[in-house]
Amino acid sequence: MTRAKFLDGMSRAAATVSVVTTDGPAGRAGVTVSAMSAVSADSERPSLLVCVHHLSPAAEAIKANGVFCVNVLRDSQAFVSDTFAGRIRTDSGEKFDVGTWRTLVTGSPALHDALVAFDCRLKESMRYGSHHVFIGELEEAQVAESGPSLIYANRAYGSPVNLGGASASRRHSHVEADAEHVVSFGCFSTLAPYLVPRMLALHTTAHPEVDVRVLEGDQSQLVHHLAVGEADFLLTYVDDLPDTLDIEVIADVPPYVLLPALHPLAHQATVSLRDLVDEPMILLDVPPSRTYFPSLFAHLGLTPQIAYRSRSFEMVRSMVGNGMGFTILGTKPASSTTYDGRAVITRPLSDDLPPSRIALVKRRDSARLSDATETFINRLRQELGSATP
Repeated sequence: MTRAKFLDGMSRAAATVSVVTTDGPAGRAGVTVSAMSAVSADSERPSLLVCVHHLSPAAEAIKANGVFCVNVLRDSQAFVSDTFAGRIRTDSGEKFDVGTWRTLVTGSPALHDALVAFDCRLKESMRYGSHHVFIGELEEAQVAESGPSLIYANRAYGSPVNLGGASASRRHSHVEADAEHVVSFGCFSTLAPYLVPRMLALHTTAHPEVDVRVLEGDQSQLVHHLAVGEADFLLTYVDDLPDTLDIEVIADVPPYVLLPALHPLAHQATVSLRDLVDEPMILLDVPPSRTYFPSLFAHLGLTPQIAYRSRSFEMVRSMVGNGMGFTILGTKPASSTTYDGRAVITRPLSDDLPPSRIALVKRRDSARLSDATETFINRLRQELGSATP
């Protein structure tokens, strides 16, 4: 039980993915690892460690060769990871046929377009449990232009999300605007395309001296922006927000069903969830959507048949357009055509269901907002009071 909990818990710990290689008298070998960490930058030479399973041929090769190279992969190099993990075989059966390799100082293969290649000489080695722990001192490093690294978490590949600076700002100069003329806010990712461009166009025309900075994301990312002061306020749904925040509901958004244009129910003026419960549902799999939309069925004592999930709003719409099922959404784009040119149709739900609610969210302990920010917030209230997504 303890081992199972450990493995399940560690699966939630995100880690960069690297391919550790070696070459020398014992031959060339390589293996995919996620257990890699810096040891010290202040030893005689900078040092790092990697953990390699004792059954991997690379473990004995590293010990015998006395050298290894840690190739930190880009988020586009999952195929390299899978090859060196043994999940994919090349036509020749040779792992090093994927990618282009060179050598630095030690002779260990370095992937030429890796995000980083740390070329190391083995200094310490120990066996602990099922793994060898190798500590190497850096001989050379090949550092590429910055880019997203390949991440492994929740037993799947991913890419890091930048929780830092604003994702959209109207200014292009390097001169910082003073704080009184900056509006910085976070907006939920599916709301942003519908609301933000129109708001920016209106507000910057009326107030060209104001720099409006927008951060997009899901609930957890937005709450982070607010907590660390990167956003003065949020425009998002009320679901899944901490109760320590100041939440002002400014609009209700009724849910609707999105159907393929030729769906048998498309001729109806309204559709009930009871008509849909046995059909495949495509779920927008981001918080709070992933819980809110299924909860509408539960409100009626029903359980939806979720066939597909996607974090992408447009992917969900395109899957519906291709006849793979229906979806329930709140934000309603003006176009009835998907990204790939398929026709979809929206219908209101006839059931008495709780709407999703859009709110302005602030920290309760936040300092006074600037006049520019208050003016922008008042415009948001007016816009959302007159039209909902």
